[in-house]
Amino acid sequence: MLIDGREADAVAADDRGLLYGDGLFETIAVRDGRPCLWNAHLSRLSRGADRLGIPRPDPRGLRVEAKRLLAGVAQGVLRITLTRGRGPRGYRAPDAPVPTRILACHPGPDDDRRGADPRDGAAITLCRTPLGENPRLAGIKHLNRLEQVLARSEWTDPELLEGLMLDGHGRVVCGTMSNLFLVLDDALVTPPVHRCGVAGTVRGLMLEHAAAEGIGVRVGDVSVSDLFRARGLLLTNTLLGARVVARLGDRRYDPQAAPRPLIERVRAAAFRPERPW
Repeated sequence: MLIDGREADAVAADDRGLLYGDGLFETIAVRDGRPCLWNAHLSRLSRGADRLGIPRPDPRGLRVEAKRLLAGVAQGVLRITLTRGRGPRGYRAPDAPVPTRILACHPGPDDDRRGADPRDGAAITLCRTPLGENPRLAGIKHLNRLEQVLARSEWTDPELLEGLMLDGHGRVVCGTMSNLFLVLDDALVTPPVHRCGVAGTVRGLMLEHAAAEGIGVRVGDVSVSDLFRARGLLLTNTLLGARVVARLGDRRYDPQAAPRPLIERVRAAAFRPERPW
């Protein structure tokens, strides 16, 4: 772990990321000692920093630190955390913040299902904890994940990979750690993330590749009833890549409903190490 470029494992007690969740993070897959989708993650981190008014980190400095941290790592997970830094008591942000920058490398997921063959469908559930709507924060990966923490605490069954979350109006938004696609009326549909939720990097890949391959895809509101009439469901995130869903509760889905070539291309792009590095 590197904190502001130095080996350390603790931040100051008055860091605003600790006190208020005042910051951002990115979770990045690592293959062959190199990050995957590096530019996409840095782009989202920069957009989030602009949205929150936190000075952007120097991309060249981040690359140098990431290289140092990932030396000799065959496969793992890189997390970049950016907080507004230290500040006085109270919600008001410092006039001239000095951000705290944390890079941490972790082993790959212990749960082999995350990297499993996408033909092996996942079992998922519906969560009771709703997502609050806030367009100012929607789309970015800010540090406040309490809704996801509470939702993930709703199940202990090791067979369940993920839980889907709704907004306060009962619309399906995403999983606790993933974006969602439905095979609905012979098209791919994914919920919007302009009210709440995260604009996932692999979600972006799925939209891009589907459009390039002439596969019908649209962003639109999804109801719970849509989940149960869909022919198939698909989850995407940095560590899953693209993963089909086998069942939601008692509802079982056709594992062949989602276009197999599309899934394979998206997974290949999601787990392609950054070059040059």
